[in-house]
Amino acid sequence: MPTNILMPALSPTMEKGNLAKWLKKEGDTIKSGDIIAEIETDKATMEVEAVDEGILARIVVPEGTADVAVNEIIGVIAAEGEDAKAAAAPAKAEAPKSEAPKAAPAAAAPAAAPAAAPVASSGERPFASPLARRLAKEAGLDLSKVQGSGPHGRIVEKDVEAAKTGGGAKAAPAAAPATAAPASAPKPAAAPLATGPSDEQVKKLFAADSYEEVPHDGMRKTIARRLLEAKQTVPHFYVTVDCELDALLKLRGELNAAAPEKDGKPVYKLSVNDMVIKALALALKAVPDANVSWTENAMLKHKHADVGVAVSIPGGLITPIIRDACHKSLSQISNEMKDMAARAKARKLKPEEYQGGTTAVSNLGMFGVKDFAAIVNPPHATILAVGAGEQRAVVKGGQLAVATVMSVTLSTDHRAVDGALGAELLAAFKGYIEKPMAMLV
Repeated sequence: MPTNILMPALSPTMEKGNLAKWLKKEGDTIKSGDIIAEIETDKATMEVEAVDEGILARIVVPEGTADVAVNEIIGVIAAEGEDAKAAAAPAKAEAPKSEAPKAAPAAAAPAAAPAAAPVASSGERPFASPLARRLAKEAGLDLSKVQGSGPHGRIVEKDVEAAKTGGGAKAAPAAAPATAAPASAPKPAAAPLATGPSDEQVKKLFAADSYEEVPHDGMRKTIARRLLEAKQTVPHFYVTVDCELDALLKLRGELNAAAPEKDGKPVYKLSVNDMVIKALALALKAVPDANVSWTENAMLKHKHADVGVAVSIPGGLITPIIRDACHKSLSQISNEMKDMAARAKARKLKPEEYQGGTTAVSNLGMFGVKDFAAIVNPPHATILAVGAGEQRAVVKGGQLAVATVMSVTLSTDHRAVDGALGAELLAAFKGYIEKPMAMLV
């Protein structure tokens, strides 16, 4: 019986994507693990890996097609022995949103959120990485009984390894209460977000030959939507401090000079931004009440300081995340950041590498910007805007002196981090920046 290949849900919130390229053609033999197609989302390109085996009997959605809905049939695989030409895709039948498709995204060139699974058949499919699927298949494990610890509950390699040794199993669901709770009053509909004047209203302000119209791509639309929502729904509060950098710059120079070499190159080269990431992570560890996310019913207090770093890429920006940054060395942070920044610009980050996080850093110092305020990106409750280090006149011991000073502004979600708590976090950050040796112990 033919198996339908469905448009993969590459994140819990993804509704559609672009089918960029087919890597197999009709009539090709497909083995489990083969990369069969590339899917583009607003942030990245992800390769789709086949789980089922057989013949690619029919390509339903041609490559280059934009805005293909999740769970829409994009192709058909015929099993061994079936007449490939006779296997035709049934009419479009959109699977329920809760069903996960059945072809796992490969870990090579990902897309806009934690990878779910794509080549489909019936039945619900656990939310797991391709590597976790392979390991579970080899071990004969049922992934539906494995508890995921990755972003959004995704099952990753360590979860499968834990399950193989007897841990990591899901707890049985609690029994339903004997009587249903009384229905609560319906919530009032949220007010629509303001969107400003229409396209035609804006165009009327300019002569028709005075501009070039460049359509928005998926990334720019997503950035616009998320930042509009953030600015209109998150009550922002701002706290600014000046940090002296001379001790940090001296330590950075000494650490870079002491870096061992491999193949004629130093194994690391620290930047000021690497040390800012570490200092912010340590500050969140010192002020755990600020390492939170707001939800309507509870405050989520995070156990790790996962620091996102805004990286400019063609058409927008993306925020790769340094996980558990407070427990990583400066050299680890530096090398991870360089690797992820390069892959971000090539749109090759894995979804779990840029989704989630507990805070973020936006650094415009390299452009000579003295200070600015960044917009909080939910579910974060904070973001640190970093300006340029510059020589300024300062007063020390009643005497004028010259110091290298960097202004930083912490934007907070005032529902979760109020002014006093934000000031406490910035004071801890300033302490690590001005006494940087503390970051090494």
